[in-house]
Amino acid sequence: MLPLQNFKDYISQHSLFNVKDKILLAVSGGKDSVLMAHLFKLSGFEFGIAHCNFNLRGAESQRDEDFVVTLAKKMDVPCYVTHFKTKEFAKTQKVSTQMAARTLRYQWFEEVREKEQYELIALAQHQDDAIETVLLNLTRGTGIAGLHGILPKRGRLIRPLLFLASVEIADLISKQDIDFVEDSSNKSTNYARNKIRLKVIPHLKEINPNLDETFQHNIQRFTDTELVLQQVVASLKAEILEEKQGKFYLSIKKIKALNPQHLLLFELLRPFGFTESVVAELLQGLEKQSGTSFFSISHRIVIDRQELIIDSIGDRDIENKNLMIHSHDEQVNFLGNQILITAAEDVHFEKSSNKAFVDTDKLIFPLVLRSWQAGDKFKPIGMSRSKKLSDFFIDEKVPLSDKDLIPVLINGNGEVIWIAGWRQDNRYKLTEATKNVTIFELRHLHITIPKQS
Repeated sequence: MLPLQNFKDYISQHSLFNVKDKILLAVSGGKDSVLMAHLFKLSGFEFGIAHCNFNLRGAESQRDEDFVVTLAKKMDVPCYVTHFKTKEFAKTQKVSTQMAARTLRYQWFEEVREKEQYELIALAQHQDDAIETVLLNLTRGTGIAGLHGILPKRGRLIRPLLFLASVEIADLISKQDIDFVEDSSNKSTNYARNKIRLKVIPHLKEINPNLDETFQHNIQRFTDTELVLQQVVASLKAEILEEKQGKFYLSIKKIKALNPQHLLLFELLRPFGFTESVVAELLQGLEKQSGTSFFSISHRIVIDRQELIIDSIGDRDIENKNLMIHSHDEQVNFLGNQILITAAEDVHFEKSSNKAFVDTDKLIFPLVLRSWQAGDKFKPIGMSRSKKLSDFFIDEKVPLSDKDLIPVLINGNGEVIWIAGWRQDNRYKLTEATKNVTIFELRHLHITIPKQS
């Protein structure tokens, strides 16, 4: 017997959906998603099946697709299938194959959900997935939110199998003689998640045979801790964050009294888009003179005597829109553009207006990415004299409507490093003395998602 009552109880306990809701199920053909489809069918819920063919495993990918289409026909439910050129997309976007597949599938799921009028998207993640996520987050570095792993419901995504462990799912599939297909890539250790699943967790279970149960208790504690933090921050926000005419004000005296200071200030400023590194710089600069500014992609903080002023940066004030770039950043988005930042393993140069090859040792972080400002000047590569950006734009016949949208990269000492897409500054070019190279690459954010074939 399948655990129908436990399944329904879990859905009810976490208010995942109403019994009359129409749910889109993400089904790969593996045992987890196939079991989820059977539970939905036997429970009498209205649902459809969505399957992504990522074209990564040749004939095996087509086998999976055929299996899922047949399963949907047997269950007499709608089936939606799409094909992706995953490796091409990963190469174009300069992301891992796994990240490319994740981006593609979630965007497509949402497109199908909206078009076919489904309430929610159901994913077949289980307890072991939650454990793997926590371990991955800990390995990469995480805040409290990363310690609770996978939530039963987040936005339009629900995970109704989180009450089951992987071994329980395998046992149910075997006893009920339910057909499924096996993804051979699950046995590969080329992916970080698989390494944790296949190599790390087995050793942890040798230490603690009840690891699944222990982690479920830990995850619940982490979730409760995050809830407490949210309540503290909400109370703190009401107490010390004051809003006047669209701007927010924070007393520096009250900031200094926060304990733990960095954590609480970060949580207060996170809704405005500020990162932990910017918050750390802000705390170090509280004693700086009035007028010192710190930026997120959407807001600016100005130190003004005894308080911080938080103001939104709108398109109407585009010339003042600044984005901080820190030494650990690998990419940033700015005014419809993306700047990729990589460290070159060898000293080389290629002629491209969309790339700047910069002597790393001359960089002073944080850098600033912004639009041009009156009075800006630089030394175009190959020249020893300075030139005003306004004159450069005139000489290059840059339309007035375009020049405010051109990113200008500024060093920590205030010097222009690069007019992105146009010209690099001569002071930062590579020389025979250059030992380390940083490459800045401009890419326009016009991402095309491969359509269903």
